[in-house]
Amino acid sequence: MTPDAPVLVLVGPMGAGKSSIGRRVAKALGVPFTDTDSVIVREHGPIAAIFDEHGEPYFRALERATVHEALARPGVLALGGGAAMHPATRAELAGHRVVLLTVDARPVASRLRDDSRPLLRGSGIEEWERIAKARRPVYEEVATVTFDTSRGPLQAVVDAVLAWNKENPR
Repeated sequence: MTPDAPVLVLVGPMGAGKSSIGRRVAKALGVPFTDTDSVIVREHGPIAAIFDEHGEPYFRALERATVHEALARPGVLALGGGAAMHPATRAELAGHRVVLLTVDARPVASRLRDDSRPLLRGSGIEEWERIAKARRPVYEEVATVTFDTSRGPLQAVVDAVLAWNKENPR
């Protein structure tokens, strides 16, 4: 890992709070924050439209390239829920400190309400549970540490991540 590598990389299922927590952690550390889904939207348009117009494989290729570029920059990095499924991304993550954010189905249901995530459209929380369960072993494989975001205030998780980061410098 180079000195310019991300301070922390956040992975986890859709709705776990990677963006919200990552933004707050980065601010507290005084480092940049990058959300790979936001980069894709900014550069290529809405993710749902990418799925509709070009399909999931095309989106995953964009995602892979975006993650590769983001891993070369300093700061806190939040990966899209499916990004860690790519073998090359998993290999790259091996050189980084990776925070897995988990969440139970009950709280995530309200977080994802009225959401346009392409993998969940029209299928509800049952599909989220299926995807989260299938991806969990991969998340655990790449993770250095795990925090659950299911209960309590978001700031409590931010504080826990910051405390862990301070106790476990690279």
